[in-house]
Amino acid sequence: MCAMWRLQVTLCTLSVLSLSSAGESKARSCSEVRQAYSAKGFSLFHVPHQEVSGEHLRVCPKGYTCCTSEMEDKLSQQSKQEFEIMVEESSHNMRTTFISRHKKFDEFFLELLDNSEKSLNSMFIKTYGKLYMQNSEVFQDLFTELKRYYTGGNVNLEEMLNDFWSRLLERMFQLLNSQYHFTDDYLECVTKYTDQLKPFGDVPRKLKAQVTRAFIAARTFVQGLMVGREVANRVAKVNVVPACVKALTQMLYCPYCRGMPELKPCHNYCYNVMRGCLANQEDLDAEWNLFIDAMLLVADRLVGPSDIEAVIVPIDIKISEAIMTMQDNSMQVSAKVFQGCGQPKVSAIGRSARGISDVFSSRFRPFTPEQRPTTAAGTSLDRLVIDIKEKLKESKRFWSKLPDDICAEGKLTESDEEQCWNSHTKGRYFPEVVKGGLTNQVDNPEVILDITRPDTLIRQQIMTLRVMTNKLKNAYNGNDISFQDSSDEGSSSGSGSGCSDGCTTEFVFVGTEAPVIGADRSDERAAAAAGGKSLSCGPSIMLVMAALTLPLWAAQTQWR
Repeated sequence: MCAMWRLQVTLCTLSVLSLSSAGESKARSCSEVRQAYSAKGFSLFHVPHQEVSGEHLRVCPKGYTCCTSEMEDKLSQQSKQEFEIMVEESSHNMRTTFISRHKKFDEFFLELLDNSEKSLNSMFIKTYGKLYMQNSEVFQDLFTELKRYYTGGNVNLEEMLNDFWSRLLERMFQLLNSQYHFTDDYLECVTKYTDQLKPFGDVPRKLKAQVTRAFIAARTFVQGLMVGREVANRVAKVNVVPACVKALTQMLYCPYCRGMPELKPCHNYCYNVMRGCLANQEDLDAEWNLFIDAMLLVADRLVGPSDIEAVIVPIDIKISEAIMTMQDNSMQVSAKVFQGCGQPKVSAIGRSARGISDVFSSRFRPFTPEQRPTTAAGTSLDRLVIDIKEKLKESKRFWSKLPDDICAEGKLTESDEEQCWNSHTKGRYFPEVVKGGLTNQVDNPEVILDITRPDTLIRQQIMTLRVMTNKLKNAYNGNDISFQDSSDEGSSSGSGSGCSDGCTTEFVFVGTEAPVIGADRSDERAAAAAGGKSLSCGPSIMLVMAALTLPLWAAQTQWR
């Protein structure tokens, strides 16, 4: 009898406690959720004060909830926006690095070339005066073409340099033989003897080898910085598919619906969600790493034998040496040309016979290292390349590490594995973390993706990187590759080269006009060429040659 009574009391107590617990569950307040929801900038109009039945929910767990359908929709949109911001912010430093280093590199070379042009122009005017100014278009055209090569024009660098030396030979040959009249056909014949006569010595060959190798490396490197920048910008604008939006909402805001707005997701849970949402980005990583490796190779070329500073800075000296070599050998060159192309007709137009000593009133003296203007805010090529290489190395494996960066403990996720959101409640997250890449998402328990449909934009960027990597490898080996627009969109980037996305950001070679013997002094030197045909040279001929050669010999001695 007593035992029966105790059993009835126990059952009654349990029943009361059960009813009390159910009553408390139904009456749980949503005040914390309302506060957190309002802090996000949402209206509280649709937010209940107490939990309601969750049968209407499509994403979050059903059961008693603080979310209405309208709230779930808004939180889904919020999840998508926040994820886009996360990717933007996580990639910000890397993308900014490409933008700033591209700009810095571009500015450095443009400023270096501008200073080189100013130096050459100033010194050649002092040295050659009107002779230089009257024939400066030959050199202006050279540097115009070099500039066009830099900005993506269809310029064959070797052919353009060959054309420069041919034109220079034509001008100097006429000036050194100004007593004759030369037709266009005759001058064309003269240029055919360039390789045979080598009127400028070995300077054209050496300069062409240095310029082409250095410029190919430098312009390809700048192009690579631009491509890296554009690829990173495009890939960072992630395409958030519906399956990802659902997974993000479950991870970020379903705790709101369960009345736990402050609860952060478990780290491995976050990792699986990000692996799914960033699967296509991780597929880019392998090609990105190959691209970075190729950039580092070409960077080594820039400060090695192809050091662009070592090519540009002495360009004025090298051209002057070539001109002096032509003057020294003018008689022999003229004699061989007359022999091969025929004796030209004597010109009927006389020229001024005033002295030429005033033309060489000063010696050519390039800037010393101390005097030479600094470039690009005082930086040097070595420091600039070292800085860029360090930043490039930091960007390796960026896309495969992106889920880690976003899911950093304390930032987005909870470090306590027992006190975190595991997709349905507070507690440990048990599923394994899947590997990166689209094909591995077949095992992802959080993001259900169609692994047979890769993101088109990401595949385009993979191909862009592959093409650029091939160009970089060719540039490293000294091979010139025709640059095509590898992007599918234009860009309004502020490149110092004035280059948009569609153009090749190639290395600029802006020099200034090199000297050529001017037209108004040709009479006094005419006898020098005639001496190539007839070995009898009058005193005036020797005087002219001495006046021409002596100042240049003195200048050459100082250059060296």
